[in-house]
Amino acid sequence: MKTFNHINQDHYLVNLKREEYNGKRYYISPNGKKLPSVTTFLSHFKGDSIAKWRAKVGEEEANKISGRASRRGTKFHSLMESYISNQEKSSFLNDDVMPDMKQAFNQMLPVVNRIDNVHYLETMLYSETLGLAGQVDCIAEFDGVPSVIDFKTSLKTKREDWILNYFEQCTCYSLMYEEMTGIKAKQIVVLISVDHDEPQVFVKQRGDYIPELYNKIKQFKLEHTL
Repeated sequence: MKTFNHINQDHYLVNLKREEYNGKRYYISPNGKKLPSVTTFLSHFKGDSIAKWRAKVGEEEANKISGRASRRGTKFHSLMESYISNQEKSSFLNDDVMPDMKQAFNQMLPVVNRIDNVHYLETMLYSETLGLAGQVDCIAEFDGVPSVIDFKTSLKTKREDWILNYFEQCTCYSLMYEEMTGIKAKQIVVLISVDHDEPQVFVKQRGDYIPELYNKIKQFKLEHTL
């Protein structure tokens, strides 16, 4: 097992209070501002496609698929966090972990081992400039380049044009991180564990997504008031 180097930056950490409002998640900034989560913000622009999918497969089947995907995603994130935190493998990859999750973990290992010099894991970030907040999976070097890294799971291989919101999510976190710390992590990395298939690796530059992200933020603010 690899031992990851961790860079202590605890002085930048914040613990934001979370609230649910009309089924959406919000964070309370240190100045008391209610900031929508990045996922709440981005889901606003996928509402029609999700509704159409649910209508196509039926509510019961949609709930089953969504529930399974959510549980799988939560467990996979936990495995990645434990591994990158240098926990003993036997403490988290034990008999309680389902075989498909063990397979997903082992398939992702060669990719995750390209990570090092870890700054943050599962850490809250916010930006009053963007008017958003959220919890980033990982900020570290990927192939030696400072990056915002996001772990995803999927039941099938994703086409790049299906996951623009993933890149926009990472771009948000990158901008928040720079605003809070002054440190730039312009590379964004999305690692997708695909059910019973090889993982997908997407390495992008945040600058390619900033213009459209700002357009969406402007539109979201016009349509939402708290």
